[in-house]
Amino acid sequence: MYAEINAPEAGGVLWTSTPAAPGLQRILPDGCLDLIWTGGELLVAGPDTTAVLVGAGPQRGTTVGLRFAPGTGPVVLGVPAHELRDRRVPLAALWPGADVRRLTERLTERAPERLTERLTERATERVADADAPGRLLRALAAARLDAPGPIRPDPIVPEVLAGLAAGEPVAACAARAGYSERQLHRRCQASFGYGLKTLARILRMNRSVGLARAGRPFAEIAATVGYADQAHLSREVRALAGVPLSALT
Repeated sequence: MYAEINAPEAGGVLWTSTPAAPGLQRILPDGCLDLIWTGGELLVAGPDTTAVLVGAGPQRGTTVGLRFAPGTGPVVLGVPAHELRDRRVPLAALWPGADVRRLTERLTERAPERLTERLTERATERVADADAPGRLLRALAAARLDAPGPIRPDPIVPEVLAGLAAGEPVAACAARAGYSERQLHRRCQASFGYGLKTLARILRMNRSVGLARAGRPFAEIAATVGYADQAHLSREVRALAGVPLSALT
């Protein structure tokens, strides 16, 4: 079972996944970074360029993660997105080991009174045991978003995302932002993990999958989202997701 809720104070979406049976889950690229608590370990999933198959099963229990909005993960994690592209790394490889050990201890602690320990100036609320990992990850991300750090939010991110949502070509996005395409490419690498053209393909593919799951005809999706035709839609989805669009609905 998969569920998610918005976590705007943490810069993204909190999600939980509890597989009912062993198998593989197909994770589609989305231009985002995730901070994940699974199997007693904290991991960071970087922005993917193609779909990733992840082993899952009830023996691992519930996985809890924060999926940061595009451009937000580097601010929380303190690492440019392109350094994590197509990678899964332990959080301890990015942050001081002592900090990660303390956080891991808090995440594994079952006593409710320990979970009320003051984590940040903004997060001191009491939480139930079942909610503890998600609440603690949200508090951590919120605190790091508020605090000065090595990477700050890039002001061009909202404008770039708005341009892509409106179907603007890369050159138009760059011109409107006041940068050359090469300058914009470098900034997008740091914020999203890849250049604007790749990000545009990935966001368009995800929008197509969402429409397909809502029952829209594939030919209509192709026209709505901006593909040349249904064949173009099919090629792009297969290239990025590894399977036909019909397999994702």
